[in-house]
Amino acid sequence: MSKADKLFVDMCEGILERGFSSEGQTVRAKWADGTPAHTIKCFGVVNRYDLQEEFPALTLRPTAIKSAVDEILWIWQKKSNDIRDLNSHIWDQWADESGSIGKAYGYQLGVKYKFPHGEMDQVDNVLWQLKHTPYSRRIMTNMYKFDDLTEMGLEPCAYSMTFNVTGNRLNAVLNQRSQDILTANNWNVVQYSVLLCMFAQVSGLEPGELVHVIADAHIYDRHVPLIKEMIKRPQYPAPKFTLNPNVKDFYDFTVADIKIEDYEKNPQIKNIPVAI
Repeated sequence: MSKADKLFVDMCEGILERGFSSEGQTVRAKWADGTPAHTIKCFGVVNRYDLQEEFPALTLRPTAIKSAVDEILWIWQKKSNDIRDLNSHIWDQWADESGSIGKAYGYQLGVKYKFPHGEMDQVDNVLWQLKHTPYSRRIMTNMYKFDDLTEMGLEPCAYSMTFNVTGNRLNAVLNQRSQDILTANNWNVVQYSVLLCMFAQVSGLEPGELVHVIADAHIYDRHVPLIKEMIKRPQYPAPKFTLNPNVKDFYDFTVADIKIEDYEKNPQIKNIPVAI
């Protein structure tokens, strides 16, 4: 059975059983009808995914893996803040009239800085270090830039990656300030797992562990019955994931270069309410 399923179920049970409810507190998020969107949350959840063992896609419900990869390439490869460069519509509600999400996500990764090895952006710096100084303890990115926060359509949720090479394995820590567990958890796990695999392949390394650190892991009040039903579903083996081995440059990857096989999963949960 998928280890990602077990981690997800354990995390959800922990939140539901031991989490803190925001009922009675003032909260920013609201439902479409204007009702405050309360949550049950746990602080400091850490999940580890060994990509040598399996690809961590949930089978409890489908994860739209190719759409998730399209978004991560939009951020990390295109370094775009224009929703017209994205094939899905998941960012539409945070964009302005011109289609921009402001100085957020991809914009931050495209800003050039001076490094000892030249002027480049954060992504190119990571790729350069993985090839030339792989055992550095300074291979990281950060999209949470305080002086730009007021010009962001949405402050980054998954905001920082720290890469670490051990032997010939590329590991990474994904830091996330906040996560809506039902709608976004496996989406983020899948897309950053694929990103790690891509970086490993173009750097002559093997993918290792993805460690996902969530500061505020929460389940919205209207998601609780959906989560309770979902975590009781049957679990299936993880799907098989491969990358096109001929791609040697990160900027040459496309969604078509990923292959997902034997993905047995439960039905999708439709019409999930989203808090804004």
